[in-house]
Amino acid sequence: MPGMKTSPVMIEAILKVIREGTRFVVASHAHPDGDAIASTLALVNFLGELGKQAVAFNVDGVPEELQFLPGANQVVSDPGMLDSYDAGFVLDSGQLDRAGAFLPEHCLQVINIDHHPHSQLFGSVNFVDEEACATGALIHRVILAAGHPLSLDVALCLYTAILSDTGSFRYSNANPEAFAIASGMVKAGVSPWHVAGNLYESHPVERVKLLSRVLDTLIVSPCGRFGSVAVTNEMFLATGAGPEHTDGLINYPRSIRGVEVALFFRQVENDLFKVSFRSKGHVDVGSLARELGGGGHHNAAGATVSGSMEQVRKIVFDRLNQLLPLSL
Repeated sequence: MPGMKTSPVMIEAILKVIREGTRFVVASHAHPDGDAIASTLALVNFLGELGKQAVAFNVDGVPEELQFLPGANQVVSDPGMLDSYDAGFVLDSGQLDRAGAFLPEHCLQVINIDHHPHSQLFGSVNFVDEEACATGALIHRVILAAGHPLSLDVALCLYTAILSDTGSFRYSNANPEAFAIASGMVKAGVSPWHVAGNLYESHPVERVKLLSRVLDTLIVSPCGRFGSVAVTNEMFLATGAGPEHTDGLINYPRSIRGVEVALFFRQVENDLFKVSFRSKGHVDVGSLARELGGGGHHNAAGATVSGSMEQVRKIVFDRLNQLLPLSL
């Protein structure tokens, strides 16, 4: 497949684990995005079709806009409901503790499948390819190598993973493999309109109310090259929204002409903020996030920073003012 870096040894090692095992758990990172959940459900559905017992796990459950995916209503979020498994697959996580540091206690071995740079190699098998457009692409490679017929349920999950992580094919990771997989999933019966309608055109009213307040927080730097929006716990209380309704809000400052880096500040506790970064390519926000104790890709990353809103903004803005003059 064009644009694809094959990993036959890793894929064969994963298929061996699947052939020899009967009980599996598949987990992805907390505060999951479309790639995390859709990749999880693609693998769980595939394992089920092979006659295996597979449990999908995510500590934060499934976001509302992803509830349409096959198997979403069976995702477990309570660690106390986990049993013992022949293997645990940890997807799209970069670090084990992002999915659950307790997972190895339930598994004879852990398989790490990820596309984040600097992903920790915490598995007995580590299938990591940072050139992949999404973790869903890596799951697609595994299923392809298994020679198993592609069901509509699996195809729907894989298409959603690719669409979500490439920003509807707008981001720089929308490589030839992304388009090839999407084409194959449509041929398998996936309706692009069905997926797009669920992801982008079925927002709860609470999210739109939150958006009206978030846009009031818009700040564009004097240089015009970075912009931010923010959400506080007070905004959540006033609108009835929650963190699950914040996905995509960072795209509003990102869409402003001249903005190179977009930021989204979300209050977690009184003096603690989760900061999300999106870059249009000139600034490596993954490196910046790691400076702040987080991680991510060159163009998409995040970190959790202590301090008041003003203090956290100053820390991040000051660093961006240092980076941006050097980046163009």
